Amino acid sequence: MDAVTTATLTIRPLRDDGPLPLLVEPAAGTPSLIEALPEIRPIVDRHLGVEGGLLFRGFALDGADAFRGFAAGFGHPLLTYEFGSTPRSKVTQGVYTSTEYPPHQHIPLHNEQAYTRDWPMKIWFYCQQAAPEGGETPIADSRAVYRAMPAGLRDRFAAKGLMYVRNYGNGLDVSWQQVFGTEDRGEVEAYCRSHGIDCEWKPDGELRTRQVCQGAIAHPVSGEMLWFNQAHLFHVSNLEPEVRSTLMELVDEPDLPRNVYYGDGSPIEDETLATVRAVLEANKISFPWRTGDVLMLDNMLTAHARAPFKGPRKVIVAMAEAHGLH
Repeated sequence: MDAVTTATLTIRPLRDDGPLPLLVEPAAGTPSLIEALPEIRPIVDRHLGVEGGLLFRGFALDGADAFRGFAAGFGHPLLTYEFGSTPRSKVTQGVYTSTEYPPHQHIPLHNEQAYTRDWPMKIWFYCQQAAPEGGETPIADSRAVYRAMPAGLRDRFAAKGLMYVRNYGNGLDVSWQQVFGTEDRGEVEAYCRSHGIDCEWKPDGELRTRQVCQGAIAHPVSGEMLWFNQAHLFHVSNLEPEVRSTLMELVDEPDLPRNVYYGDGSPIEDETLATVRAVLEANKISFPWRTGDVLMLDNMLTAHARAPFKGPRKVIVAMAEAHGLH
């Protein structure tokens, strides 16, 4: 699309070679992002479901509470981080650290909570402090990723679905208490029952869960087919070879902290996941953060990642509009 200027805002693609993300900037000065909400909402309504993501740049936003107010200003209560797969800390109500993985680690492209049957439709990232080096939040169009997957692979994932297996705790992964936010086994079992998750308590007192989920899915509004899963993150092939070898010596395959199979329980080939990773990488869109930026994504249309970084970096996240398959 061409640049559009309203009385107070300028809207244009950030990049010359594609519409994602759409950049929204003040036409003059540094107005408050909160005060600009009345004009921003119709822009989001018009563009988020088309381009898949908007980057708000050059606005004033005073900390986590103001960010919460902005994200909550689109008509849906902010969500808590339930059944998470990575460590996160609560910053304020409905706002969390984006990740607590070490700075040197790369987090591949993924759609938030696509390893479950319940996920947020909207996700916001607020860059409170841009890293001096690296630390981008790359994104990708899940429609383009779906189209770029080899047809046989894509159809297999869509038809069979995926079964995610998780074993919690034992010093190898996040504990079930942290993931479910409770010490009560009964609460865990009730959550699993209501969300279509099979759970079992192992002899050592730890928890194993299994859930069959989507490999690809149609967007509930547009009907467009999307690549929407986290097989490439959960599969044992995502581990460094030496880590994988050591882990397989410590535990049997059913007890790996996390793994994924086709929905019928059959193994997914390493080569298949290598192809998936290559397609994701080929569709990656990366741009440097500026301190104060807010990125808003349709979580189904657009995947996100994190690049390694050096120096201080602070990016926080909020999610809203729960959607699920039950």
